[in-house]
Amino acid sequence: MRITLIGAGNLATNLAKALKTNGHDIVEIWSRTEESARTLSNVVGCSFSFGDIDIKPGSDIYIISVKDSVLEQTAARFIPVSPESIWCHTAGTMSVDILSSKGAKHIGVFYPMQTFSKTKEVDFNKIPIFIEAKEKEAEVLNALKELACTISQQVFELDSEGRRSLHLAAVFACNFANHCYSISESLLAERGIPFSVMLPLVEETSEKVHIMSPKEAQTGPAIRHDHNVMNRQREMLADKPELQHIYDILSHSIENL
Repeated sequence: MRITLIGAGNLATNLAKALKTNGHDIVEIWSRTEESARTLSNVVGCSFSFGDIDIKPGSDIYIISVKDSVLEQTAARFIPVSPESIWCHTAGTMSVDILSSKGAKHIGVFYPMQTFSKTKEVDFNKIPIFIEAKEKEAEVLNALKELACTISQQVFELDSEGRRSLHLAAVFACNFANHCYSISESLLAERGIPFSVMLPLVEETSEKVHIMSPKEAQTGPAIRHDHNVMNRQREMLADKPELQHIYDILSHSIENL
């Protein structure tokens, strides 16, 4: 397929590489800045545009991968360039309807659920991709499914409400969990201990939830209702009231599993 990517951030960078590797023709990259557009276009071997420069018409699919706060205005600007093409966005929390009033005749969502960084390659084959089409339009669903299946073995159709719930669950499983790693790193740094000592623990926890439910895998003082340990640890956070508050909320939640 001929594909134009609007956006050159973490997700767009990884998606463009995966699509190119699997035989798709990346026609153009657009980004707000020339540097990011040029960098990604050099990687996938296509033309680029940026800022106020318009994109080219004629691609089969246009994928908008920008911040949620500018998604609607970005769609309104670019969709008139090629309204007969399929237009989709990659946002986890935004409805497919956000593209409805912008002139596109065929609209959808192409949401790879993963945390992305430009500097770390991911295996897209393992990433679940969730697709949606406005009013379940068969032509759009088939095209997005065909596209997704070329880069992933896990492709699911999911409506906007389901995708919002999925994204919320991902915030807990990924973003909040990673923030706890950051807290752990800060506490260790105060004693001159590298965060690397935590990696075997992190890896074992991650591996366990492949074979049992997270609830079954839960360990620690809160699940044991070991208030002697919990009280001592709360005292250690006396000079860090925000972390003490986080500790209390999470411990209370675990005790009530």
